[in-house]
Amino acid sequence: MLKPEETVLVGQWLKRGASLIQDATCERIDHLVTHYLVELRRSPDGWSTLFHDPNDHRLWERTYPQGEMHGGGPPALTSISRSQAEEKYGQWPNSTTL
Repeated sequence: MLKPEETVLVGQWLKRGASLIQDATCERIDHLVTHYLVELRRSPDGWSTLFHDPNDHRLWERTYPQGEMHGGGPPALTSISRSQAEEKYGQWPNSTTL
């Protein structure tokens, strides 16, 4: 679950020997978007996804802010306003309930 005071989660990749591994924040973001948050929309370029928190009804956007890294780098999850979401993703059915 996301805590009410949380607004941004930013993952990091950690160097272990010759490999890069996800930190705990990356793993948490993966768990949240797979098992908890409800996916609403994906950006046309596929690099960001809009989610809805069914508990507190906030909107969350997963992005990959280190786009210069392979695969876009580690993910970030950011709480965004409905107006920000509609500006980027357009309106969606039943948007008045979010």
